[in-house]
Amino acid sequence: MWSTFFLHEEDGRPVPPGVGVGPGAGLLGLTGVMGGRGAGAGAMGVKRRANALTSRHPGDMSEVQKGKIKLAFFVAIVGVVLTVLGLGTEYWVELSPPKNFYNNQTCLAAHYGLWKGCSRTLWVADIDPERESCGPAELPGESHCNYFKFYTTGENAVIFQKTTEKSLNVAAAMMALFGLFLMVMGAICITTALSKGESFFLKPASVCFILSGLLMLLSLTVFNQSVLSFLASDHSVPLHHELSWSVSCIGCAGVMLILGGILFLLLALPFSPWQRCFPPKNESDS
Repeated sequence: MWSTFFLHEEDGRPVPPGVGVGPGAGLLGLTGVMGGRGAGAGAMGVKRRANALTSRHPGDMSEVQKGKIKLAFFVAIVGVVLTVLGLGTEYWVELSPPKNFYNNQTCLAAHYGLWKGCSRTLWVADIDPERESCGPAELPGESHCNYFKFYTTGENAVIFQKTTEKSLNVAAAMMALFGLFLMVMGAICITTALSKGESFFLKPASVCFILSGLLMLLSLTVFNQSVLSFLASDHSVPLHHELSWSVSCIGCAGVMLILGGILFLLLALPFSPWQRCFPPKNESDS
């Protein structure tokens, strides 16, 4: 009587008679039941794996992609550090008259940046005999520094009887500050992308870093024009001028920021540019 009934497993599939656990089923019946249960468990496992794959968000990043983003972020961070170092120092340009201009044992050199200028009294004996001008400003001597009054009272600074160009200096400083703000915004986007696992934030970060790098280079150009206008304001004191190491920091920072932004943009693309330009060769082609 038991062989006339159908046994139903959890997956809803009927088991034919004679395969049940009733009398006369024997080893064949036990095998059929275990096989049906194993097939049902296998189907459920496949469904769970499929659900796990489909539940993954399409914007989630793999560990390899996160490693690439961290490497590009390191390049951008180097640019940020160089920017802070350049903006915080006043060795953008060095000014020096001939070392015997004052017919004294000392001579006067000056250097300034975006925010303040410094004058330094140097001993002529410490200067290289082959050097005609006073300097460099890194030599030991008495130094006196003052912040520019561009940003408070609007007064121009006078150095060696020459007058600075206020509008150009302020424009260079504002570009540098806005570029620094964009760096902070880009760093926030990358930090959010790594913490949330979302590649969406790579594109705004790349835009922020590329624009900040361009602003740094543009700030250098405007500052150079301000130096040329400063030198042309008066010719009573001959001056030798040279851009110093702070400018080198800003220039390198601009290049590093642009490079980091380009790397973020490439990582944000839905395909690999390298594989698109150089597709792998199939063995059948060879």
